[in-house]
Amino acid sequence: MVQFITAKQAASLLHDGDVVAMSGYGKFGTADAILQAIQERYECRHEPKRMTLVKVASAGDGQMRGGNRLAAPGLLEKVITSHIGFEPKLAETISKNQCLAYLLPAGTILRLYRSQTLGEKGFLTTVGLNTTVDPRQEGGCGNERTEQQGNNLASVVSIAGKEYLYYATFPIQIGIIRGSIADEKGNVSLVHEQMIGEQLEIAMAVKQSGGVVMVQVEEVVRQGTLEARQVAIPSHLVDYITVVKDSADEACVERKRTAEKVSVMPMTARKICARRAVMEIKSNQFVNLGIGMPESLASIMEEEGLTKQCILAADSGVIGGTQQSGIAMGSAIHPESVMPMVDMMALCNGGGLDVCVLGLAETDRDGNINVSRFNGRMVGPGGFIDLTMQTKNLIFLGTFTASGLAIQCHDGKLSIVQEGLYNKFKTKVEQVTFSGKRARDRRQKVLCITERAVFALADNGWRLDEIAPGIDVRQHIFPFIDFPIAINPDLKEMDARIFAEGKMGFVLGRHKES
Repeated sequence: MVQFITAKQAASLLHDGDVVAMSGYGKFGTADAILQAIQERYECRHEPKRMTLVKVASAGDGQMRGGNRLAAPGLLEKVITSHIGFEPKLAETISKNQCLAYLLPAGTILRLYRSQTLGEKGFLTTVGLNTTVDPRQEGGCGNERTEQQGNNLASVVSIAGKEYLYYATFPIQIGIIRGSIADEKGNVSLVHEQMIGEQLEIAMAVKQSGGVVMVQVEEVVRQGTLEARQVAIPSHLVDYITVVKDSADEACVERKRTAEKVSVMPMTARKICARRAVMEIKSNQFVNLGIGMPESLASIMEEEGLTKQCILAADSGVIGGTQQSGIAMGSAIHPESVMPMVDMMALCNGGGLDVCVLGLAETDRDGNINVSRFNGRMVGPGGFIDLTMQTKNLIFLGTFTASGLAIQCHDGKLSIVQEGLYNKFKTKVEQVTFSGKRARDRRQKVLCITERAVFALADNGWRLDEIAPGIDVRQHIFPFIDFPIAINPDLKEMDARIFAEGKMGFVLGRHKES
C-alpha cells in the first residue's frame, strides 16, 4: 500500500551504493523537495554515499536545484546522463573527477529503462555509432577518471554484417519522480506537467528491479476523483508519495501562460540564422527544434505567421505552439499536443522527422560536428545524437566565429563589427557528436547556416554555397576556416530580406511526400 511521507522521510530511505533514477528536463518534472532533503541529509550526516545517479536530461535551474542537489563530493560514485548543461555544480563534480561519469544519448537512457522493465539483459542500437559514445572513440566517458577507471557501458557487435552498440541493463534501487496530483490510493496524474517525461519508464524499471518508487506531487485528491485516462502512473508502481504544495519549480506554468504572447526578436546573428533556416522548411513538414539558437525558429515563424503551416516539435514530446528556451527548454506556449518523451525519441531514432534544426559549437573538414564538449567544458550530447542519426534533412545553426562576435545590418547587408575570438571551423573537432562520414553514407541532406554564409555537406566535406550581402569571401570567410574549403561554382547571395528589419513576408515551400 502506498504511504504518504515527508521529503525528509523519503530521503532517509536511500542507502550507500544505491542506483537512483530521477526524472527532470530543464526546470520541469523534477522532485526537487526530495532531492533537497537528500542534500540536507548528506550535509548533516554524510550519508548516503557512493550512489549512482541515472537521469535522461539536464534537470536543474542553472543554480542549485535538480541534479545540483546531489553534487557534494562523496555522495555520488557514478553519473549516467545525457546532459549537464543546467547543472553547474554537478558539472563541476564531474570535471574535477570526483565521480565516474558517462554521457550517453538521451534516447539510449530511455531504452535502458524500457529494457530493464522488460527483464532484458541488454539491447542493441545503431544510435551513437561513429560518435563520441562509440567505445572505439570516448565511449561516452565524461572525464579522465572514467577513461582510466571506468568500464565501457557499450560494446560493438556485428550481426549479419551490420554493426550495433550493445548496452547491458542494470537494476535500479530507487526512483525519484515528479507528478501533479495523486489520489488517496496512490494513483498519480501528470495532468499539469509541461511535458510527459520519463516518470512512468523510471517507475516500471525500478519495480522490475525490486526497488522503491518515490513520487513528489502538488496535491492529493479523493480516490475516484481522477479519471482513469488522467492516471499516468498507477498506484501499484508507487511506494511513497510526498506532497509539496508550493514546490516553486514552475512545473505547472502552462496554467499561467494562457494570455502570454511571443515577443519579436531583435535583429541579431541568432535571428539571421533562424530566418535563413526557416527558408528551408516546407509546408506540412514535421520539424524538431533543438535547444539554443534553433529554438528561435519558433519565434520567427510566429512573427511571419507561418506557425500553422508546419509542425514544430521538441524531443521532449511537446508538439506545436512556440517553443521556449533556456531552462524552460522542452516546453512551449500553447502546444497542440504533448506525447510521452519516450515515444518521441523512438520516432526520432526511427527517422520519423522531416527536418531537424540543431546547434553548432564547432565543425571540421570532414563535416563532423561537436556540441558535447568544447573549450574544456563538458555538457553532453542530450538528444543530439538521437535526432541526427536518421533524420532526412539536417540544419545546423551557429555563429561563424565564437565569443565576442558583433554585427550590424543596414540596407539588407551584413557588416562584421568585431570578430569572435575562436574559429568554429576547425581541422578536427574536440569531440564527434555528429559524424559527417556516416551522414554522407546515409545520403542525408546537411546544411550549416551561419550569420554570414551557408555551407552544404558534400562528398569531400563542407562546400560554401551562399554568402551574406556585404560579405567578402577572402576577407570574412577564408581567414576563419582552418582548412581548405570548396566553393560552389554557383555561389549565391543570401536573401536580402533576412538582414532587413520588419517581416520578411516569406511563404513556406510545398512539401512533396517521398
